[in-house]
Amino acid sequence: MTTMSVRLPKSLHKRLKELADQDGVSMNQFITLALTEKMSALLTVDYLKERAKQGSRQRFEAVLAKVADIEPEVFDRI
Repeated sequence: MTTMSVRLPKSLHKRLKELADQDGVSMNQFITLALTEKMSALLTVDYLKERAKQGSRQRFEAVLAKVADIEPEVFDRI
């Protein structure tokens, strides 16, 4: 494990402590989880952008053309 020193404004530190206590974890655990969630979100965006490059409008429309053109069930209507 690596140690990292981070300078935080007092107000942010106070709120961080409150939220960590509320969540029942240490501030280190809270920060680690928050960082993990942020990194996951950013990496997911990158992954989806790469997958989108592989997409084909023509293939998408071909799949949609196979969907039956019927009225939705009453419970599915907007």
